[in-house]
Amino acid sequence: MTSTLLIVQFVLAIIITITILLQKSSSIGLGAYSGTNDSLFGAKGPGNFLTKATMVLGLLFVINTITLGYLYNQNKLESAIDNVKTDTLIPATPKETTAPAAPTAPVVPAEPTSK
Repeated sequence: MTSTLLIVQFVLAIIITITILLQKSSSIGLGAYSGTNDSLFGAKGPGNFLTKATMVLGLLFVINTITLGYLYNQNKLESAIDNVKTDTLIPATPKETTAPAAPTAPVVPAEPTSK
């Protein structure tokens, strides 16, 4: 789930960047909303399609960021060891095996005694 949302985050960032770069630039740059004679949205209302698309994409970006933060915080308490299946790694009961018999010493023929 988090990997999918992370991919969506990158795609949203790229699309937001493209929509911002496609918008009409003004000669005064960022000062357009800070004290000129224009109102915040201008005389025509809240703008065209690109402005609305940028606002929607920005909202989706923020929601996705908050969701990713929440999910990564939930995963912080888990460990990779919690997901390991111990049934396949360690047998539940050890197999009882009998030890092989100790090897016997080879029989050496006795030396003949001569009298």
